[in-house]
Amino acid sequence: MSTQPTASHFINGKYVEDAAGEDIPVIYPATGEVIATLHAATPAIVDQALAAAKAAQSTWAGWSGTERGRVLRCAADIMRERNHDLSVLETYDTGKPYQETSVVDATSGADALEYFGGLAAAITGEHIQLGDDFVYTRREPLGVCVGIGAWNYPTQIACWKGAPALACGNTMVFKPSETTPLCALKVAEIMIEAGAPPGVYNVIQGYGAVGASLITDPRVDKVSLTGSVPTGKKVYAAAAEGVRHVTMELGGKSPLVIFDDADLENAVSGAILGNFYSSGQVCSNGTRVFVQKGIKEAFLTRLTERLSGVKMGDPQDPDVNFGPMVSERQRDIVEGFIAKGKEEGARLVTGGNGVDRPGFYLEPTVFADVTDEMTIATDEIFGPVMSVLDFDTEEEVLRRANATDFGLAAGVFTANLTRAHRMAAGFEAGTCYINTYNDAPVEAPFGGTKQSGVGRENSKAAIEHYSQIKGVYVRMGDLEAPF
Repeated sequence: MSTQPTASHFINGKYVEDAAGEDIPVIYPATGEVIATLHAATPAIVDQALAAAKAAQSTWAGWSGTERGRVLRCAADIMRERNHDLSVLETYDTGKPYQETSVVDATSGADALEYFGGLAAAITGEHIQLGDDFVYTRREPLGVCVGIGAWNYPTQIACWKGAPALACGNTMVFKPSETTPLCALKVAEIMIEAGAPPGVYNVIQGYGAVGASLITDPRVDKVSLTGSVPTGKKVYAAAAEGVRHVTMELGGKSPLVIFDDADLENAVSGAILGNFYSSGQVCSNGTRVFVQKGIKEAFLTRLTERLSGVKMGDPQDPDVNFGPMVSERQRDIVEGFIAKGKEEGARLVTGGNGVDRPGFYLEPTVFADVTDEMTIATDEIFGPVMSVLDFDTEEEVLRRANATDFGLAAGVFTANLTRAHRMAAGFEAGTCYINTYNDAPVEAPFGGTKQSGVGRENSKAAIEHYSQIKGVYVRMGDLEAPF
């Protein structure tokens, strides 16, 4: 398939180019080769996209929820029909194995479109009786929403932000990460094909300056970012200048707690999914794996055995289950953390090396005997590096699990369900797992506490973040006044 898109941007229902914009080379992480070249949005392109979204919003909001939902559900159907091609493109964009993208990325995007398409007609207000008088509420759209995506799940994020925004009657300008700019353009194409009016869903490319110009534009009513904590702080501050609504889905250093009584095979599966899926490039990953001392060595032994099942290679090969890092820069960052782990005295159990092949590959890496203050236990790595820490008691591990500025996710493996629910209640995290890890169905809310973010994506909770309530007081009798 051709990886060079028709043009860099998709605005008002069609592809648009402005070659004056800075070059954005698209590099295939499996080979290091440039597979497309796009152009960053110029100020004229940014203005065109926001003008299109602004012009389309009142018409789109005037459609009934049922009509808007029908478009989203149609888009979901198209996305599922084209799952193979979209998955191949996602693999070119991110380097993630086709074995993964074919079941997670476009399918998750389609799930979001279908879910919010089904919910759109049920977005209603309420009636509050006050004697003879009453209040009714209207749930109304915010207006123009800006979505800023991360590079790890480009198709999914474009839909996770777009679907609830459009269901509520908003329009969107979406800026994907400059590292993975291809997939969102296909989402925009599909939206138009499904019947969305031109201007309802627009995609423009660019580096940080383009994102900054979107966030501070007076036409923008809402900003939704998926990204790192430092980026989130800047975006949040910039959005606050205009008192804009925000959703921030930021980073984490999430704890995964494994008790002695846990099913060992399931616990190892959870640790693998929470550290090595997507080559470790998942914000909610459980990268601090606390293992109760009684099963520590058995856990490490079985984990090492299971990692022999890693198959690296061409990520387009359906048999390959472990891909490269997204970029040379990201690989270099992770290699720096691995060096730091060794330097600070963690025990390297397995991995820790680059791979002698083209592309940005790193071996899955496991450190044991990690202590809470080591850099690999405090900083988000965003790569295939697992830190295994020992613990004795439930009280101790809960305290240590929460001793972080992050609060995105947390998980526990135990056969004692009373303890499992106690841990889930005690975790200072927005998204928790019991005897599993990193499941993200669209029906469930996803998001963080503390510095890991604000607001929630997915589920009915997302409707709260893409709409606002208007209260209307109706007096049925005469109105008295003091004079």
